Amino acid sequence: MNSMVLITGGTGGVGKAFAAECASRGWNLFLTDLNVEALETAAAGLKRMYGVEVLTYPADLTGEDDREALWRHIDQLGLRFHFLINVAGIDFEGLFNERKVGEIRTLLRLNVEATVEMTRRALQLRDPIQPFRIVNVCSLAAFYPMPVKAIYASSKRFLLDWSLALNQELRSTGVTVTALCPAGMPSNPTVTRAIDAQGLMGRLTTVNVGDVAARTIDRALAGRTIYIPGVINQLLRILGGMFPPQLVAYAIDRRWRKSYQKAHGGGQALAHPAASK
Repeated sequence: MNSMVLITGGTGGVGKAFAAECASRGWNLFLTDLNVEALETAAAGLKRMYGVEVLTYPADLTGEDDREALWRHIDQLGLRFHFLINVAGIDFEGLFNERKVGEIRTLLRLNVEATVEMTRRALQLRDPIQPFRIVNVCSLAAFYPMPVKAIYASSKRFLLDWSLALNQELRSTGVTVTALCPAGMPSNPTVTRAIDAQGLMGRLTTVNVGDVAARTIDRALAGRTIYIPGVINQLLRILGGMFPPQLVAYAIDRRWRKSYQKAHGGGQALAHPAASK
């Protein structure tokens, strides 16, 4: 039986950081993402650098047929998993009335539906002789009502609450669930531009992707339920909980409208790259 780490969104900035961290610990990997070439390149690099086994399968996790095909492939290989890292997600930044119905549907299907289903299916194929660790990439946005990012923040709030509930349900069975709640991470050029548009606050809340991956894995192994990287971000979480949510939403609205206009020149909203963080 081949016990592996399953990483969704495995070729994006955050996904690659988690893959490298897991490979450096000698764990074999199964990566899924949209782009075949990116998956092959990532797998070859990880094998060469760390000497681990890396399997890949391209899939659009927003589609039920693609998810079914992915799991049929996994079943045929007879794989088992001791770690699941749900990275795949998307963020359409902009006012709700500017969002197309298809964009809303895609975000909810990937951030919520796919994450829940991937977790359920992975649990059915857990390695029976090891503890099973789950990391769900949430966001600091999960703690706040966030105008201009309303759907994204709400989807991450779902993941946070679901992660906490699932951890409580499953902890007696040797399963732990860790919700990673970062602020900005410069994982791709679009995200980096958005961070720069926020000025000093954006820079203060930004954390290194590689460090976050390593520390998240450590906390997951220790059974921690929530990890907020960065002292500033931890303080923001505490401060945000001291004020009425209406006031928090007002303050966030003022900040995000200004930074959004600076980043996009008042034009239409820009989507962050699809299936990877």
